[in-house]
Amino acid sequence: MKTIRLTAAQAAIRYIANQLNEDGEPFIAGCWAIFGHGNVAGIGEALHSERERLQTWRGHNEQTMAHTAIAYAKQLGRRRAMMVTSSIGPGATNMVTAAALAHVNRLPVLLMPGDVFAGRGPDPVLQQVEDFDDGTVSANDCFRPVSRYFDRIMRPEQLLTALPRAFRTMTDPADCGPVTLAFCQDVQAEAYDWPEDFFAQKTWRIRRPQPDLVEVQQVAAILKAAQNPVIIAGGGVHYGQAHADLQAFAERFDIPVVETQAGKSSLPWDHRVNFGPVGVTGASSANAICADADVVLGVGTRFQDFTTGSWALFNNPSRTLISLNVQAYDAEKHGAEPLCADAAAGLSALAKALGDARFAAPDPALKSDWFAAADRVTDAPEPEENALPTDMQVIGAVQRSAGPDTVVMCAAGTMPGELHKLWKAGRPMSYHMEYGYSCMGYEIAGAIGIKMAEPDRDVICMIGDGSYMMANSELATAVMMGVKITLVVTDNRGFGCINRLQMSTGGAEFNNLLDHAQHVNPSRIDFAAHAASMGAETRKVATIAELEAALVEAREASGPFVVVIDTDPYPSTEAGGSWWDVAVPEVSAREPVRKARERYLENLKRQRVN
Repeated sequence: MKTIRLTAAQAAIRYIANQLNEDGEPFIAGCWAIFGHGNVAGIGEALHSERERLQTWRGHNEQTMAHTAIAYAKQLGRRRAMMVTSSIGPGATNMVTAAALAHVNRLPVLLMPGDVFAGRGPDPVLQQVEDFDDGTVSANDCFRPVSRYFDRIMRPEQLLTALPRAFRTMTDPADCGPVTLAFCQDVQAEAYDWPEDFFAQKTWRIRRPQPDLVEVQQVAAILKAAQNPVIIAGGGVHYGQAHADLQAFAERFDIPVVETQAGKSSLPWDHRVNFGPVGVTGASSANAICADADVVLGVGTRFQDFTTGSWALFNNPSRTLISLNVQAYDAEKHGAEPLCADAAAGLSALAKALGDARFAAPDPALKSDWFAAADRVTDAPEPEENALPTDMQVIGAVQRSAGPDTVVMCAAGTMPGELHKLWKAGRPMSYHMEYGYSCMGYEIAGAIGIKMAEPDRDVICMIGDGSYMMANSELATAVMMGVKITLVVTDNRGFGCINRLQMSTGGAEFNNLLDHAQHVNPSRIDFAAHAASMGAETRKVATIAELEAALVEAREASGPFVVVIDTDPYPSTEAGGSWWDVAVPEVSAREPVRKARERYLENLKRQRVN
């Protein structure tokens, strides 16, 4: 057996660079790195030696670097991914939030934080977290519950099994998620005689599990007996590249389709079978259909509470739940009849089993009435109106400026709910929402990842002032890398979304809007000046007309373009939506809370958990 002598870090990076996807591209498109004493000497030197084949980028925060990597993988439907490395200690734990985001959203990312010395010579090393009762614990154990595969590399030869397992996880449609390889820093620098064939190029094919024939027959029998079935399209439609399959299935059997946050843009918004977004932030058309449905067929969805109205939305007493999902854990949720398979394969098999079955299409007026209501709140205000613009009007302005190649993206706060309801997505993957973890700070970094994934797309990032304040440093990275993205910053002076939730549960306005917080000085944050200080081209606008003009300018920009607009923190789209289970205090001295508790108990009666 021929061998080659390399350090463990050199071997790891060489192996990573030789792993390909089905299109012959490197599965790991590059590495985001902030170096510190836990990774600069070992992994840093190894990345430098492979820099021609595995590009390295430097961001400004480990969490947001990982967000960029995750958004990249999401936009490409998990067909490629990125690596992120950090030092031991705070650099590593900064990535834990991003790992949780990737875990919830079933997205691949390779995290390689530095770790303590396996030999324990300098124990405790700088930044080491010590467990008084367990000498094997380090800060990186925080990654265990939020990683699909976790390993601590304490000997060089452990990479011979750990690295293939890592790639198996990232390319397995059922187990896909974040991989953490905590790499002891002394081991990174240790040499070993590696088998040369370990570094041979390997192609990782994403398998498409076929459905069990018994499950197909059982599910088909349930659907054949249905009177009012509905399909819930989730993120698995995108990951399984099942857009055409879903469309053909729904058209053939005249079954209405509604879309989750992750599944939005599965079908064009104006397709006759697409009845819009579902759930807490859903359309009245979609929610009316779901309330009446006797069979609910979920395709690639994990049935999050926002989708199900906290399980109070599907309130037909005779309703049956079917879950077509590649992951058995999701397919079995809430007593669903499982169809465990790839989305496209499952729909194809189910179509054959249904034969010439047909269902009564819903009243198209449900859809036309909904979009009439949506258009009213997104229309531009009259010139004489001097009130602060609403978030809905901002969405309308961005929609009117969008083209066929536009991707609108967001993650947390007010905008996800309004975008889910109101945005008209024209083609697959034109709507990118991180709402599984609803992580503030994903937006700017995520926009970079989307643009890196699809450089020819026009990426518009919708972000509130709260999220901007949490994680804006990667805007400087976008400037330095020449990544052209457009940011629309809506400044409602605080956490407007949570303020409204606080009010709706009977709470007094408290500690959410900046004017209601106990600050000595009023907020005077100049977001346009701040973005400009990082090198972005910026505009501060006061009206919807000025916003639309600025968005025209943004098309000609060569790099990041930031538009800031003040918005009203109170209004939201009244049409559509459904109840969301947010527990209201059982005892309170305040009358509004007691009234909210009464409403809560009434809604709780509609909740059905199985």
